Amino acid sequence: MHTINIKEAEVRTREARLGSITGFAGTAAELTGCSRAGTLKDSDRSFSQCMGCSSGNAFCQLSMITDACVVNHAPIGCAGDFFTFNFVYRVGQMERGLPPAIGRYFNTNIEENDTIFGAVRKLEDTIRTAARKVQPKAIFITTSCASGIIGDDVEGVANELSDELGIPVVACFCEGFKSKIWTTGFDAAYHAVVRRIVKPPEKKSNKINIINFWGSHIFDELLQELGYEAEYIMPFSTVAQLERIAEAAATIQICPTLGTYLGAALEQVYGVPEIKSPPAYGIAGTDQWLRELGRVLGREAAVEKIIRRERERIMPALEAYREKLQGKTAYLTAGAAHGHSLIALLRELRMEVQGAAIFHHDPIYDNGEPGSDALAQAVQTYGDVPNYNVCNKQAYELVNILNRVRPDIMIARHGGMTLWGAKLGIPTLLIGDEQFSFGYQGLLNYAERILETLDNREFVTNLARRSTMPYTKWWLAQNPFSFLRSDLNVKVY
Repeated sequence: MHTINIKEAEVRTREARLGSITGFAGTAAELTGCSRAGTLKDSDRSFSQCMGCSSGNAFCQLSMITDACVVNHAPIGCAGDFFTFNFVYRVGQMERGLPPAIGRYFNTNIEENDTIFGAVRKLEDTIRTAARKVQPKAIFITTSCASGIIGDDVEGVANELSDELGIPVVACFCEGFKSKIWTTGFDAAYHAVVRRIVKPPEKKSNKINIINFWGSHIFDELLQELGYEAEYIMPFSTVAQLERIAEAAATIQICPTLGTYLGAALEQVYGVPEIKSPPAYGIAGTDQWLRELGRVLGREAAVEKIIRRERERIMPALEAYREKLQGKTAYLTAGAAHGHSLIALLRELRMEVQGAAIFHHDPIYDNGEPGSDALAQAVQTYGDVPNYNVCNKQAYELVNILNRVRPDIMIARHGGMTLWGAKLGIPTLLIGDEQFSFGYQGLLNYAERILETLDNREFVTNLARRSTMPYTKWWLAQNPFSFLRSDLNVKVY
């Protein structure tokens, strides 16, 4: 278990903290075996088509604290995230039934001269401007490759202006060059919140922290039945709400990739127990998750009643879906924890999972509990998954593998990956809402959407006839992992 130290200004990267990797090719069982044995090593690529950035993931979370603002200490190009997450901010507000508002983001516009003489003055001026214009309850400073390389004293500025302005001004160190695991940005954002916003508990409440993205309030009914209230963090929280999250009775995370650091931090620093079971996907996974929730909350009997009731409710419809989907093949691409959960869900629907392109892999989470490992649980419960690739978002590998396995359907969590299946004439389903498949009802939700997608095959068939592929026939005939080191974590095709 990694020890959380909120006295440190920066969070350690996932590579250093958890041993996370971005390169692997083989089977899911081989990957979990290496992880458990402590022999997992990252496989470098000699060619990389793209990758994510920690700064964007930190901004993803901090930008949606409703009465705070974000100062991005970076060149203006890094402010491209502003548009993306302002759009997501508005969509998330509609999902939650909140009044519409725009995000409050500022950029310091580091230029060439600043990389020589420093950009501290620009940072100070931007923070003062932000405080004057939007009167936030807190200001978060997200760093960039440029600010990190020139060595600006961001922490010193934050401390000085906190005293001057009378509100928390919090440095979030999320330079993209420091980590190939872009989810380190989530950890950096949560580290900043726990370090400078969360206050020690004055009393315990009946609230349950929900670490999620920006989906709907799916936990309200369940927790109310157990005598608790859901507290959704961080999207659409206020600073005052975040100050009190150490008083919660427990912490639930919709996705361990997102919440591994915050869940562990709240437990280690403030004693808020984390629900350590993998998320509730599939029948076996949902049973296990609910029982762990009941154990932590002391509601075991009530949880068993819910399990019996919900199983009886969904089983007739589920069996009908299983009959239609039996033997259908699927290939999926997603972030780590959500991808692991989708494997369980597809296997519950009696579908064959022909492979997966997963963006990174955490061999363990910050709580140090082997039982939190969703991929290991899926392998133990449903069997191995072939063609398992930790892909670092490399589309050239994904296209090559898809062209080989030709599944009945491709399922994606992120929009940028969906066109490749469609261009190959493979029905492709994009579901960005990670809560859509959660719990018992999630099985029915997904089954219905899969059947709808399979019934609409004509669209992708026509698209494949009329579209071009940037990858040549020569590349599609090559080993998809030609650019991945073959001596580590790689099964040669």
